[in-house]
Amino acid sequence: MEEKFNHTNIRNVAIVAHVDHGKTTLVDQLLKKSETLSERTELQERAMDSNDLERERGITILSKNTAVKYKGYKINILDTPGHADFSGEVERIMKMVDGILLVVDAYEGVMPQTRFVLKKALECNLKPIVVINKVDKPSARCEQVVDEVLDLFIELGASDEQADFKVAYVSALKGTSSLSSDLNTQVNNMNCVFDLIISEIPAPDANVEGSLQFQGALLDYNEYVGRMAIGRIKRGVMKMGQMVSCMRTDGSLKQFRIQKLFSFLGLDKQEVTEAYAGDIVAMAGLADIFVGETICEIGHEEALEPIKVSEPTVQMTFSTNDSPFAGKEGKFVTSTKIDERLYREVQKDVSLKVERIGKGEEWIVSGRGELHLGILIETMRREGYEFQVAKPKAIIKEIDGKNCEPYEFCQIDAPNETIGSIIELLGKRGGIMENMEGGLTQTRLIYTIPSRGLIGLTTDFMTASKGYGTLSHYFLDYRPIENILVGERKLGVLVASAEGKTCSYGIGQVEDRGTMFVEPNENVYEGQIVGECSKEEDLSVNVCKAKQQTNQRSSNKDMTVVLKRPRKMSLEICLEYINDDELLEVTPKSLRLRKTILDTASRKKFDAKRIAERKNK
Repeated sequence: MEEKFNHTNIRNVAIVAHVDHGKTTLVDQLLKKSETLSERTELQERAMDSNDLERERGITILSKNTAVKYKGYKINILDTPGHADFSGEVERIMKMVDGILLVVDAYEGVMPQTRFVLKKALECNLKPIVVINKVDKPSARCEQVVDEVLDLFIELGASDEQADFKVAYVSALKGTSSLSSDLNTQVNNMNCVFDLIISEIPAPDANVEGSLQFQGALLDYNEYVGRMAIGRIKRGVMKMGQMVSCMRTDGSLKQFRIQKLFSFLGLDKQEVTEAYAGDIVAMAGLADIFVGETICEIGHEEALEPIKVSEPTVQMTFSTNDSPFAGKEGKFVTSTKIDERLYREVQKDVSLKVERIGKGEEWIVSGRGELHLGILIETMRREGYEFQVAKPKAIIKEIDGKNCEPYEFCQIDAPNETIGSIIELLGKRGGIMENMEGGLTQTRLIYTIPSRGLIGLTTDFMTASKGYGTLSHYFLDYRPIENILVGERKLGVLVASAEGKTCSYGIGQVEDRGTMFVEPNENVYEGQIVGECSKEEDLSVNVCKAKQQTNQRSSNKDMTVVLKRPRKMSLEICLEYINDDELLEVTPKSLRLRKTILDTASRKKFDAKRIAERKNK
């Protein structure tokens, strides 16, 4: 039986925070400690992160909604991503809720994404509740962190009412909470968080009696019902089977029938026959519905304020695999299959844009950052797709007749002794230092940096900071392009000159020329990158060369070849590593770096021509 809630008994709240401050773990505890799940339901850790990649990486990629019951109230909870590449999701969620739980790590305190999400919430005039998480850590500094949060509220121009926020102190990992920073007052439930939500977050401003008004802020996709819009019913009642009008973003109208209507409770979508103003629901029936479009009763069309969708800042070229090993490891290899898969992804991820290049076998895929596109590549790979990708590039826009590129706010925390190397590294990548705060052991740097300066930065940054630095960033704006060359790899590569199986002898002959990426007995092809050269130029090598057999016996017998361990290259490292004249071949079993031109003689002619052109310039 459908359970009906009056809008006065509904609370809509988003959980927002910097990456890894414990949002998803907190949602787990709110589900466990509410009156929502039956006693027999076993809740796995990070239950809201349903995607395998989300679990492995410990990040939330796409927003998730759930709802819990507590003391006769229905609390709709939206778990948002913390990583900057998925910040567009956070912005749209603000349109669906009336308040936020701002989760802050009791040791790390205010971080860049904390600032970003709070700024968005204050702009939308949402009521904040601050949740200090991980209070059980020995390094916790609760009072200082609350002061930092208050300073941030004042800095961002919060009203007196917003700055007068309530604070809950929790350990999401242990499932304990309190209204005091004293650890001894922690109790084994989340009641104080629930009570603050009910008392502090206002009920949705909703008119059940008026004509229907609904706006989708998120998209979902299901193979059975197609694209679904998730949003809040602003006014009236929405019924399954009802004929309605969709007010498009371009001003046109489209009439359609609501085929499916879902409400949220616990970990499930529940199919319902009707839903009321104030509630958050998912609706299916219009195949090409988009974020920000308003659904109204026919004859009562009235558009809600449009929702801005964040523009992509980074793009990559995807193409069908044309290497000599094409089709050997993948299940889906044709342009038709890849095109269908990219189309499906665009149906639910509005921050992603895909443009097919003519009728060819290439696509320009644009997203919010390297991680955003890397997640898509890894997901497709696991599903059995085989394809190639080119080097990520920042998207250039023409604004007022000038070519402009995206710039980002960047915050770095690193040990004091590594700061000199980091400042030098970011200076070479076009970074502008805005602020520097020194501590006893750590220093915080604030930079403004072009997005292309962040592409391929991670590995160099971890080397410069000796593995102890943290780097966070988010998009600021577009600015005129500065004439700075960034992102190109300094060293050349070792390129296979023949196809075949690698041999210990062949690898042993060339490994003193650089660092190898391959082991003996691996299949390689001409043009495949098999290592990094120790010099700036590329070098063609034969790693398939075997030792010639003779009928002469050596007096000291053949010595066993002892090879160095090859460098392992993850997907992220590969994407950072490749230059403009290189590609990454992606299959379910392998990641192969390769030159765009595979033939050795043709490639050498092309490189010579390119070097000559550079000298002439």
